[in-house]
Amino acid sequence: MKQHIIIFILSVLATCPVINASELTAAADSAYLGKNYIEAAKLYQAEIDSVGPSSALFYNIGNCYYRTGSIPRAILNYERALKLNPRNKDAKANLDFINSRLTDRPGERGTFLGSVVDAVASTFSANAWAIIAIVCFALFGAGVLLYFFAGGVHAQKTGFFGGGIMLLLAIVAVIFGLRAAALASATDRAVVIAPSVILSTAPRVPTSAAEEAFMLHEGSIVEILDEVNVKNGDETTTWLDVEFDNSPRAWINADAVEVI
Repeated sequence: MKQHIIIFILSVLATCPVINASELTAAADSAYLGKNYIEAAKLYQAEIDSVGPSSALFYNIGNCYYRTGSIPRAILNYERALKLNPRNKDAKANLDFINSRLTDRPGERGTFLGSVVDAVASTFSANAWAIIAIVCFALFGAGVLLYFFAGGVHAQKTGFFGGGIMLLLAIVAVIFGLRAAALASATDRAVVIAPSVILSTAPRVPTSAAEEAFMLHEGSIVEILDEVNVKNGDETTTWLDVEFDNSPRAWINADAVEVI
């Protein structure tokens, strides 16, 4: 009897439709075209959960949230799209447009040199920088061979100086690749998803005006420097020590933000 039940269950399961990744995308695209943006966002997220994250999927989710007026979640997903693919021009264009309309517009962060390095590193993904480094190193090897085995002085000079330049470029590509990988895997930036939030000078809700640091509005991006868990009775609240565009450090409730 038990064997018959198992066979019956397996036969029922065999007739159930299974939605694969491509079908999820098609269903999400259909929902989006039908202006059912919340459902589309859920389906795109389901595909991410199924096959893993991709810049295109995060970009699509960002579009869904923008259509529903959820600006902070649109920013969150555009930022995630750019973390995976810094050359996603559509995500960059949409993010720049939204940022231009924010109450708290993002400004310069960090030192000038650091900003330049990050900007260059973000030009390509870590994998692209790795390919560039490999190609440059291969050309360096070709230059070494040319220097040692070429018959003419001119060819030897070309191999020597050309190989040296390729070696230097390979090292630079490795440095930028490591930085690009660090930026892509970093979890130290978060988007304010609350409509507005008052940051505190201490890891608790401000009890006076003196403990109020400043206010941020939805869509603002903060850099996470530290976090603490504060226990109040049976409840534990996580507070994040953050910085916004080189402003003084302050504390924000972790529930008010979402990590990129």
